[in-house]
Amino acid sequence: MQETSQKNRNIMFGVAIVIGLVMAYVIPFMVQTSLERVLTHLLAHIEAGNPAFTSGLKLFDFFYPVWQAVIFAAGAALIVISWEIKKGTEWTYPLAMMLFAMPSIGGFFMFLPYVSFVPGFPLPMVISFIGLIGYWAFIFLRKAETAVKWTRFGALTFIGMLSTHAFTIGVGAQRTMATRPGYPLYPGFTWWLFRWAGEVNWVAVIFLVMSIYFLSTGKRKGWWMAVIPSITILMINVPTQFFRTKTMDYLYGSILAIGVLIFTMVPYFKKRLLDEQVD
Repeated sequence: MQETSQKNRNIMFGVAIVIGLVMAYVIPFMVQTSLERVLTHLLAHIEAGNPAFTSGLKLFDFFYPVWQAVIFAAGAALIVISWEIKKGTEWTYPLAMMLFAMPSIGGFFMFLPYVSFVPGFPLPMVISFIGLIGYWAFIFLRKAETAVKWTRFGALTFIGMLSTHAFTIGVGAQRTMATRPGYPLYPGFTWWLFRWAGEVNWVAVIFLVMSIYFLSTGKRKGWWMAVIPSITILMINVPTQFFRTKTMDYLYGSILAIGVLIFTMVPYFKKRLLDEQVD
Protein backbone atom coordinates (compact mmCIF):
# COMPACT_ATOMS: atom_id res chain seq x y z
CA MET A 1 0.00 0.00 0.00
CA GLN A 2 2.90 2.39 0.63
CA GLU A 3 3.89 2.00 -3.04
CA THR A 4 0.42 3.21 -4.05
CA SER A 5 0.31 6.97 -4.63
CA GLN A 6 -1.23 9.19 -1.99
CA LYS A 7 -3.77 10.36 -4.56
CA ASN A 8 -4.99 6.82 -5.11
CA ARG A 9 -5.00 6.11 -1.37
CA ASN A 10 -7.15 9.19 -0.86
CA ILE A 11 -9.60 7.85 -3.43
CA MET A 12 -9.56 4.44 -1.72
CA PHE A 13 -10.23 6.19 1.59
CA GLY A 14 -13.25 7.94 0.09
CA VAL A 15 -14.54 4.74 -1.52
CA ALA A 16 -14.25 2.87 1.79
CA ILE A 17 -16.12 5.62 3.67
CA VAL A 18 -18.93 6.03 1.15
CA ILE A 19 -19.50 2.34 0.47
CA GLY A 20 -19.08 1.53 4.16
CA LEU A 21 -21.86 4.00 5.04
CA VAL A 22 -24.09 2.59 2.29
CA MET A 23 -23.47 -0.96 3.54
CA ALA A 24 -24.29 0.04 7.10
CA TYR A 25 -27.28 2.34 6.62
CA VAL A 26 -28.78 1.74 3.17
CA ILE A 27 -28.29 -1.90 2.23
CA PRO A 28 -30.00 -3.27 5.40
CA PHE A 29 -33.23 -1.55 4.29
CA MET A 30 -32.77 -2.91 0.78
CA VAL A 31 -32.35 -6.41 2.20
CA GLN A 32 -35.48 -6.07 4.32
CA THR A 33 -37.50 -4.81 1.37
CA SER A 34 -36.21 -7.68 -0.77
CA LEU A 35 -37.02 -10.22 1.96
CA GLU A 36 -40.59 -9.01 2.30
CA ARG A 37 -41.07 -9.24 -1.47
CA VAL A 38 -39.60 -12.73 -1.54
CA LEU A 39 -41.77 -14.01 1.32
CA THR A 40 -44.92 -12.45 -0.15
CA HIS A 41 -44.42 -13.97 -3.59
CA LEU A 42 -43.16 -17.26 -2.18
CA LEU A 43 -46.39 -17.64 -0.20
CA ALA A 44 -48.35 -16.99 -3.38
CA HIS A 45 -46.16 -19.49 -5.26
CA ILE A 46 -46.83 -22.14 -2.62
CA GLU A 47 -50.59 -21.46 -2.61
CA ALA A 48 -50.58 -21.75 -6.41
CA GLY A 49 -49.73 -25.43 -6.06
CA ASN A 50 -46.03 -25.67 -5.23
CA PRO A 51 -45.87 -27.10 -1.68
CA ALA A 52 -42.24 -28.20 -2.16
CA PHE A 53 -41.23 -24.55 -1.75
CA THR A 54 -42.62 -24.34 1.80
CA SER A 55 -39.18 -24.89 3.32
CA GLY A 56 -37.96 -21.76 1.52
CA LEU A 57 -39.96 -19.58 3.91
CA LYS A 58 -37.77 -20.48 6.89
CA LEU A 59 -34.54 -20.57 4.91
CA PHE A 60 -34.96 -17.16 3.31
CA ASP A 61 -36.25 -15.68 6.58
CA PHE A 62 -33.02 -16.92 8.20
CA PHE A 63 -30.35 -16.25 5.57
CA TYR A 64 -31.49 -12.81 4.39
CA PRO A 65 -31.14 -11.35 7.93
CA VAL A 66 -27.79 -13.15 8.32
CA TRP A 67 -26.46 -11.43 5.22
CA GLN A 68 -28.06 -8.20 6.39
CA ALA A 69 -26.02 -8.39 9.60
CA VAL A 70 -22.82 -9.49 7.86
CA ILE A 71 -23.01 -6.62 5.36
CA PHE A 72 -23.72 -4.10 8.13
CA ALA A 73 -20.72 -5.32 10.15
CA ALA A 74 -18.52 -5.25 7.02
CA GLY A 75 -19.60 -1.68 6.31
CA ALA A 76 -18.81 -0.64 9.86
CA ALA A 77 -15.39 -2.26 9.56
CA LEU A 78 -14.65 -0.37 6.33
CA ILE A 79 -15.43 2.93 8.06
CA VAL A 80 -13.23 2.03 11.04
CA ILE A 81 -10.19 1.08 8.94
CA SER A 82 -10.61 3.83 6.33
CA TRP A 83 -8.03 6.16 7.89
CA GLU A 84 -5.47 3.35 7.96
CA ILE A 85 -6.22 2.79 4.27
CA LYS A 86 -5.44 6.44 3.64
CA LYS A 87 -2.15 6.07 5.51
CA GLY A 88 -1.21 3.05 3.41
CA THR A 89 -1.22 0.45 6.18
CA GLU A 90 -0.64 -2.83 4.38
CA TRP A 91 -3.05 -5.11 6.27
CA THR A 92 -6.02 -2.89 5.41
CA TYR A 93 -5.98 -3.78 1.72
CA PRO A 94 -6.74 -7.54 1.90
CA LEU A 95 -9.22 -6.91 4.72
CA ALA A 96 -11.03 -4.26 2.67
CA MET A 97 -11.19 -6.61 -0.31
CA MET A 98 -12.84 -9.30 1.79
CA LEU A 99 -15.27 -6.75 3.28
CA PHE A 100 -16.28 -5.48 -0.17
CA ALA A 101 -16.94 -9.08 -1.18
CA MET A 102 -19.69 -9.48 1.43
CA PRO A 103 -22.45 -7.46 -0.30
CA SER A 104 -21.33 -8.87 -3.66
CA ILE A 105 -21.67 -12.49 -2.56
CA GLY A 106 -24.74 -11.93 -0.40
CA GLY A 107 -26.50 -9.81 -3.00
CA PHE A 108 -26.20 -12.38 -5.76
CA PHE A 109 -27.52 -15.05 -3.39
CA MET A 110 -30.51 -12.86 -2.51
CA PHE A 111 -31.11 -12.32 -6.22
CA LEU A 112 -31.92 -16.02 -6.74
CA PRO A 113 -35.67 -15.87 -5.93
CA TYR A 114 -36.13 -13.08 -8.48
CA VAL A 115 -35.16 -15.55 -11.18
CA SER A 116 -37.84 -18.04 -10.13
CA PHE A 117 -40.89 -16.34 -8.67
CA VAL A 118 -40.36 -12.70 -7.66
CA PRO A 119 -41.35 -10.12 -10.32
CA GLY A 120 -40.07 -6.57 -10.54
CA PHE A 121 -36.68 -4.92 -10.31
CA PRO A 122 -34.18 -7.07 -8.34
CA LEU A 123 -32.84 -4.90 -5.52
CA PRO A 124 -30.23 -7.54 -4.60
CA MET A 125 -28.43 -6.84 -7.88
CA VAL A 126 -27.90 -3.27 -6.72
CA ILE A 127 -26.54 -4.61 -3.42
CA SER A 128 -24.06 -6.78 -5.30
CA PHE A 129 -22.79 -4.02 -7.54
CA ILE A 130 -22.32 -1.66 -4.59
CA GLY A 131 -19.81 -4.15 -3.23
CA LEU A 132 -18.28 -4.76 -6.65
CA ILE A 133 -17.61 -1.05 -7.11
CA GLY A 134 -15.31 -1.12 -4.10
CA TYR A 135 -13.90 -4.55 -4.95
CA TRP A 136 -12.90 -3.59 -8.48
CA ALA A 137 -11.84 -0.05 -7.58
CA PHE A 138 -9.33 -1.31 -5.01
CA ILE A 139 -7.87 -3.80 -7.51
CA PHE A 140 -7.13 -1.08 -10.06
CA LEU A 141 -6.17 1.70 -7.62
CA ARG A 142 -3.47 -0.33 -5.85
CA LYS A 143 -0.10 0.02 -7.54
CA ALA A 144 0.75 -2.97 -9.74
CA GLU A 145 1.53 -3.80 -13.34
CA THR A 146 -1.47 -3.63 -15.67
CA ALA A 147 -1.32 -7.37 -16.43
CA VAL A 148 -1.28 -8.13 -12.70
CA LYS A 149 -4.33 -5.94 -12.10
CA TRP A 150 -6.34 -7.61 -14.85
CA THR A 151 -5.30 -11.08 -13.72
CA ARG A 152 -6.40 -10.33 -10.15
CA PHE A 153 -9.58 -8.80 -11.52
CA GLY A 154 -10.39 -12.05 -13.34
CA ALA A 155 -9.34 -14.41 -10.56
CA LEU A 156 -10.98 -12.53 -7.69
CA THR A 157 -14.19 -11.92 -9.65
CA PHE A 158 -14.52 -15.61 -10.49
CA ILE A 159 -13.80 -16.52 -6.86
CA GLY A 160 -16.60 -14.22 -5.73
CA MET A 161 -19.00 -15.65 -8.31
CA LEU A 162 -18.13 -19.22 -7.35
CA SER A 163 -18.60 -18.36 -3.66
CA THR A 164 -22.08 -17.02 -4.36
CA HIS A 165 -23.05 -20.00 -6.47
CA ALA A 166 -21.69 -22.53 -3.97
CA PHE A 167 -23.53 -20.85 -1.09
CA THR A 168 -26.75 -20.83 -3.12
CA ILE A 169 -26.32 -24.50 -4.02
CA GLY A 170 -26.11 -25.30 -0.30
CA VAL A 171 -29.27 -23.35 0.49
CA GLY A 172 -31.11 -24.96 -2.42
CA ALA A 173 -30.12 -28.42 -1.20
CA GLN A 174 -31.41 -27.66 2.29
CA ARG A 175 -34.69 -26.36 0.88
CA THR A 176 -35.27 -29.49 -1.21
CA MET A 177 -34.17 -31.93 1.48
CA ALA A 178 -36.60 -30.42 4.01
CA THR A 179 -39.57 -31.37 1.80
CA ARG A 180 -38.28 -34.67 0.39
CA PRO A 181 -40.63 -37.65 0.14
CA GLY A 182 -40.58 -39.77 3.31
CA TYR A 183 -38.81 -37.09 5.40
CA PRO A 184 -36.75 -37.62 7.57
CA LEU A 185 -35.75 -40.80 5.74
CA TYR A 186 -33.96 -40.79 2.37
CA PRO A 187 -35.82 -42.20 -0.65
CA GLY A 188 -32.59 -43.20 -2.38
CA PHE A 189 -28.98 -42.45 -3.29
CA THR A 190 -29.66 -39.32 -5.34
CA TRP A 191 -31.36 -37.66 -2.39
CA TRP A 192 -28.49 -37.95 0.03
CA LEU A 193 -26.09 -37.15 -2.80
CA PHE A 194 -28.04 -33.90 -3.20
CA ARG A 195 -27.60 -33.06 0.49
CA TRP A 196 -23.94 -34.12 0.40
CA ALA A 197 -23.18 -31.88 -2.60
CA GLY A 198 -24.87 -28.90 -0.98
CA GLU A 199 -22.88 -29.18 2.23
CA VAL A 200 -19.59 -29.74 0.39
CA ASN A 201 -20.28 -26.52 -1.52
CA TRP A 202 -20.89 -24.73 1.78
CA VAL A 203 -17.53 -25.90 3.14
CA ALA A 204 -15.86 -24.71 -0.06
CA VAL A 205 -17.32 -21.22 0.42
CA ILE A 206 -15.37 -20.79 3.67
CA PHE A 207 -12.03 -21.33 1.94
CA LEU A 208 -12.97 -19.34 -1.13
CA VAL A 209 -13.78 -16.27 0.98
CA MET A 210 -10.52 -16.72 2.90
CA SER A 211 -8.66 -16.92 -0.41
CA ILE A 212 -9.84 -13.42 -1.32
CA TYR A 213 -8.03 -12.03 1.72
CA PHE A 214 -4.69 -13.66 0.92
CA LEU A 215 -4.77 -13.80 -2.88
CA SER A 216 -5.57 -10.08 -3.22
CA THR A 217 -1.96 -9.39 -2.19
CA GLY A 218 -0.45 -12.31 -4.12
CA LYS A 219 0.15 -14.71 -1.22
CA ARG A 220 0.66 -18.34 -2.13
CA LYS A 221 -1.58 -19.56 0.70
CA GLY A 222 -4.42 -17.64 -0.96
CA TRP A 223 -3.66 -19.46 -4.20
CA TRP A 224 -4.05 -22.81 -2.44
CA MET A 225 -7.23 -21.65 -0.72
CA ALA A 226 -8.72 -20.88 -4.14
CA VAL A 227 -7.47 -23.96 -5.99
CA ILE A 228 -8.41 -26.60 -3.40
CA PRO A 229 -12.12 -25.66 -2.99
CA SER A 230 -12.48 -25.14 -6.74
CA ILE A 231 -11.27 -28.68 -7.43
CA THR A 232 -13.42 -29.93 -4.56
CA ILE A 233 -16.50 -28.33 -6.13
CA LEU A 234 -15.69 -29.95 -9.47
CA MET A 235 -15.28 -33.34 -7.79
CA ILE A 236 -18.77 -33.18 -6.25
CA ASN A 237 -20.68 -31.10 -8.82
CA VAL A 238 -19.80 -33.11 -11.93
CA PRO A 239 -21.17 -36.48 -10.68
CA THR A 240 -24.13 -34.75 -9.03
CA GLN A 241 -25.08 -33.12 -12.34
CA PHE A 242 -25.15 -36.56 -13.99
CA PHE A 243 -27.34 -38.08 -11.29
CA ARG A 244 -29.62 -35.07 -10.78
CA THR A 245 -30.33 -33.62 -14.20
CA LYS A 246 -33.48 -31.64 -13.38
CA THR A 247 -31.50 -28.40 -13.36
CA MET A 248 -28.16 -27.26 -14.72
CA ASP A 249 -27.04 -25.69 -11.42
CA TYR A 250 -24.17 -28.10 -10.87
CA LEU A 251 -22.92 -27.59 -14.41
CA TYR A 252 -22.90 -23.81 -13.86
CA GLY A 253 -20.96 -24.29 -10.63
CA SER A 254 -18.46 -26.48 -12.45
CA ILE A 255 -17.98 -23.84 -15.15
CA LEU A 256 -17.30 -21.18 -12.51
CA ALA A 257 -14.83 -23.49 -10.76
CA ILE A 258 -13.03 -24.03 -14.07
CA GLY A 259 -12.91 -20.25 -14.47
CA VAL A 260 -11.16 -19.93 -11.10
CA LEU A 261 -8.72 -22.70 -12.03
CA ILE A 262 -7.88 -21.05 -15.35
CA PHE A 263 -6.92 -17.81 -13.61
CA THR A 264 -4.98 -19.60 -10.88
CA MET A 265 -3.33 -22.55 -12.63
CA VAL A 266 -2.52 -21.41 -16.18
CA PRO A 267 1.20 -20.45 -15.90
CA TYR A 268 0.75 -17.01 -17.50
CA PHE A 269 -1.92 -16.02 -14.97
CA LYS A 270 -0.34 -17.77 -12.01
CA LYS A 271 2.93 -15.90 -12.51
CA ARG A 272 1.10 -12.57 -12.45
CA LEU A 273 -1.27 -13.53 -9.65
CA LEU A 274 1.41 -14.44 -7.13
CA ASP A 275 3.91 -12.06 -5.60
CA GLU A 276 7.22 -13.88 -5.25
CA GLN A 277 8.26 -11.45 -2.54
CA VAL A 278 5.50 -12.55 -0.15
CA ASP A 279 4.97 -15.99 1.36
